[in-house]
Amino acid sequence: MKNLLVINSSPRTIRSHTRRLTDTFAEQWKTKFPDCKIIYRDIGLQPVPHVCEHWIAGAFKPAEQRSSEEKEALRKSDEYIQELKDSDIIIIGAPMYNYSITSSLKAYFDQVLRVNETWVLNHDNLLDPYIGQLKNKKLFLLISRGAQGYEPNGYNEKVNFQTTYLRAVLKMMGIFEVEEITINGELFGDENLQKSIAEANDHIKSTINKIQSTQNF
Repeated sequence: MKNLLVINSSPRTIRSHTRRLTDTFAEQWKTKFPDCKIIYRDIGLQPVPHVCEHWIAGAFKPAEQRSSEEKEALRKSDEYIQELKDSDIIIIGAPMYNYSITSSLKAYFDQVLRVNETWVLNHDNLLDPYIGQLKNKKLFLLISRGAQGYEPNGYNEKVNFQTTYLRAVLKMMGIFEVEEITINGELFGDENLQKSIAEANDHIKSTINKIQSTQNF
């Protein structure tokens, strides 16, 4: 049975569109796969420590050579990375903030993008220097945005530093199977917003039905 990791990054709670999407995904998943294991990680409400000098020093040396301060600095990173390794399917609730992602989600990726853990250096190819170590993962980005047009060839594509960044760092870790489910237009009218929410929920349901029918990614 596929293990599911649910990551929420919104600082909002009941007003969060992405939290509603991750809840819908998890509920649908439990209905279809009642025996699965679901891990919940809330980085929107539980602060992620920032990378520090001890973190950097410890990450670039063998574990047995790390000082107690370095081991402590890497403790949450170890925890986050193990959750990723233990999961088959990952969902990330990621609202757009100022054309990008929340600071908590950026801090999270700083913690999990770690040499010899989620990537190793490819010395033979300077044009593609990272070899991702997270294999056989399927990831869903559950996105919300106040405006519209951020998709490829959209009128806001040039300022989409949200999914472009997320796809880049996920690829760096070896996660290539990435699907986006998006709510757009919160700032521009309730009718369009409600339509976008309904479409996102239908997308989630059809996606999980497809996974159930094929029993694979």
